[in-house]
Amino acid sequence: MGRRGAAVALLVLVAAAATLPEAASASPAEGLQPLSKIAIHKATVELQPSAYVQATPLLLGEQGEDTEWVTVKYGRTNPSVDDWIAVFSPADFNSGVCPNPSRYPGEPLLCTAPIKYQYANYSANYIYWGKGTIRFQLINQRQDFSFALFTGGLANPKLISVSEPISFNNPKAPVFPRLAQGKSHDEMTVTWTSGYDISEAYPFVEWGMVVAGAKPTRTAAGTLTFNRGSMCGEPARTIGWRDPGFIHTAFMRDLWPNKEYYYKIGHELQDGSVVWGKPYSFRAPPFPGQNSLQRIIVFGDMGKAERDGSNEFANYQPGSLNTTDRLVEDLGNYDIVFHIGDLPYANGYISQWDQFTAQVADITAKKPYMIASGNHERDWPNTGGFFDVKDSGGECGVPAETYYYYPAENRANFWYKVDYGMFRFCIADSEHDWREGTAQYKFIEHCLSTVDRKHQPWLIFAAHRVLGYSSNSWYAMEGSFEEPEGRESLQKLWQKYRVDIAFFGHVHNYERTCPLYQSQCVTKERSHYSGTMNGTIFVVAGGGGSHLSDYTTAIPTWSIFRDRDFGFVKLTAFNHSSLMFEYKKSSNGKVYDSFTIDRDYRDVLSCVHDSCFPTTLAT
Repeated sequence: MGRRGAAVALLVLVAAAATLPEAASASPAEGLQPLSKIAIHKATVELQPSAYVQATPLLLGEQGEDTEWVTVKYGRTNPSVDDWIAVFSPADFNSGVCPNPSRYPGEPLLCTAPIKYQYANYSANYIYWGKGTIRFQLINQRQDFSFALFTGGLANPKLISVSEPISFNNPKAPVFPRLAQGKSHDEMTVTWTSGYDISEAYPFVEWGMVVAGAKPTRTAAGTLTFNRGSMCGEPARTIGWRDPGFIHTAFMRDLWPNKEYYYKIGHELQDGSVVWGKPYSFRAPPFPGQNSLQRIIVFGDMGKAERDGSNEFANYQPGSLNTTDRLVEDLGNYDIVFHIGDLPYANGYISQWDQFTAQVADITAKKPYMIASGNHERDWPNTGGFFDVKDSGGECGVPAETYYYYPAENRANFWYKVDYGMFRFCIADSEHDWREGTAQYKFIEHCLSTVDRKHQPWLIFAAHRVLGYSSNSWYAMEGSFEEPEGRESLQKLWQKYRVDIAFFGHVHNYERTCPLYQSQCVTKERSHYSGTMNGTIFVVAGGGGSHLSDYTTAIPTWSIFRDRDFGFVKLTAFNHSSLMFEYKKSSNGKVYDSFTIDRDYRDVLSCVHDSCFPTTLAT
């Protein structure tokens, strides 16, 4: 787009944003969900015979593809810099009675926001010629699509033309499998999305060990969904609502440690035929305590972005595709992923959950993808969370808890443990109360206290909000360098049970501390730690892709390394005594910060301040 067009478009966006109510937020620096900038409640329908929108091809996915590129041609007699193209699904978006109340009496209301949009003058010379061409990338989302030409910008949209609908060959096909480790080390789960209810087709996974002559096993899947009434507020209940289809989860059990398995999701129709997904493979998790090379990826706050350039003016998640691409390129060099909260930042626009599962599908189909709950998944007033803010856009945790599997005892309480070889991960839910005396506090202590450190020496704590330490500017202004009431109840547990590393997101940058206890560094080492384990290293790894956060200008003595950029962390356990930590930038995959830990079992057992019970003088 030319400079003048971009400037005008940006002004239109600012004007649109100015018409929106201020949303309460608990994050240090919030961006606006791009779709929220469209004042769809104010849209009018003023179809113009001289305007047109045409999309090709009309049929997508003829070879079973779940992602396709579509060419959209459009034009009108009097082009304007505030003309824009919207992608709607289902295609019939401008008929029927809206479930939300009429806010602008006398004006025709559109019932739903688009799933993406782009300004018409993104196509060169649109303003001069009055016609343009844009290519959009679509994913199979169970419904047909149409493309609409609007004028009036995002603040006062006027619908002037709509294309004929286009669709995927099988819109109900199973797509975007998501692996996750189950409640035990020998169990892998696979979750996927389809348009098939259980009454129409029976979901299952066919799987087996990758060895000659092995017979495949078929395991039935459970099916879940949610409806508009499951949402807690706007826009999730109103213009942001889109039917999520059906989410299926199957369990592959009694896996042999470290063995390679293949799998393929499918749906058996009533006539006995099967609709198949794509074939994939995965490596089974190691036995708890097993001595083998084990590699872990950790990050938070990634979000989603569009490869076709749509929604770009928002600059909402500028680094998310880089992080995704680096992890896809490096698939052979890690074993499991922990995404610690704030996944797509859908913020009540449910279509974006499909978009996110598609973006990370090349990762989730081959590696277990473990998630945590963030404020943009869970928070909504009067819904039992710890924070009474509107960051989830009315989702109140429902899509996250349904689209992804995680081995929690109660899926509404987003805390769980994962044993992965020499690692024990205790995943907390910072959106529910963690303080002493709560159910979550009891879980955290049980998770930390029940690990056998001679076999699982690497003990990791993770949560979304910073319950430890961060020199983010917002926390510095609060005077706490943490989430209010963050570490006060938990630091004695981290110390008593010798947590090696505590990971957090929420703040969109990278920071590593020295080993700490009660705000004091317990060693002068910066890059290599050995001997007695006497403090926890705290890491903010919230640079997965969302807009970046600033630091305070004063650097605390406990802050070892800071980087205001997009990136992720990789942990490599070589054996029971050696661990390597690496922080990598998403832009190039290179290491910018690292340290190593070398120690023996006795170094974990050694008593330090507040870590051992009193001893007796009895002989």
